[in-house]
Amino acid sequence: MKYHVFVDGQEGTTGLRIHEYLAQRDDIEVLRVDPERRKDDAERARLLNAADVAFFCLPDSAAREAATLVTNPRTCLIDASTAHRTAPGWVFGLPELAPPQRDRLRAAKRISNPGCHSTGFILLLRPLVDAGLVPSSLATSATSITGYSGGGKKLIERYRVGGDPALAAPRPYGLSLTHKHIPEMTAHTGLSVRPVFTPIVGNFYKGLAVSVPLHLSELAGHASAEAIHAVLTERYDGERYVRVKPLRDPDALEAVYFDVQACNDTNRVDLFVFASETQALLIARLDNLGKGASGAAVQTMNIHLGLDESSGL
Repeated sequence: MKYHVFVDGQEGTTGLRIHEYLAQRDDIEVLRVDPERRKDDAERARLLNAADVAFFCLPDSAAREAATLVTNPRTCLIDASTAHRTAPGWVFGLPELAPPQRDRLRAAKRISNPGCHSTGFILLLRPLVDAGLVPSSLATSATSITGYSGGGKKLIERYRVGGDPALAAPRPYGLSLTHKHIPEMTAHTGLSVRPVFTPIVGNFYKGLAVSVPLHLSELAGHASAEAIHAVLTERYDGERYVRVKPLRDPDALEAVYFDVQACNDTNRVDLFVFASETQALLIARLDNLGKGASGAAVQTMNIHLGLDESSGL
């Protein structure tokens, strides 16, 4: 049996990568829109409603509009935009979020794909909030450095053309403290206080590392680094795509400089806990185009269709 899949927004970075994942599979038939008709709503609606699964790789406003074109109750939508990540009726497409999440994804027809920064932040914090180690009212912060591919075609072209000395150094952004990932970072961790979030784009194509500092004295019962690590290890035991590294990972410490790109070309997330006697630094590392975008979308599609979770990944 072949499943019919349509990618609305197939020319963008995420859409192209989804096509690469699907091209190697004989259980998927990709429905394609003629380039000259890609803005024809009637043709898009026809393909959306003919699909078992449709991916939205569109700007937020276009994704909301596209959702209104779908009338077939059997079509599952997986939206890679920010539009529906905290919207009622949409299931958050992070299978590792909590034990019941895969069942929700199998049953859902409206799924929102997580953002790249928020994937790392949520995987680090959600188990600690659930376990009571991190109070939901804790004021947290996070810094995330990512490759420039996350900025889309225009930013990719700017970096590739080069010639601007400002691009040689890492560049913090989101300085208004209203980055579009913050609502999902708050809602899906169980935090009641929005984190202070600083994203940084670097002069490399892909790879991402989110770091979250914690004062152990502010955690419930002054929880130790060992307790933090134990909670993460237990939560992700048996997970195919989340790997909890040893406490105070000796390989990372010996290397001195953290390798942001070590998960590139995988669908894996590596989680680290570094600590002193009074502080902890949690780091999540992933490929922002893999588990941070297209890989996560395909993983969720596999779960929804009842296929092996790793198919095509």
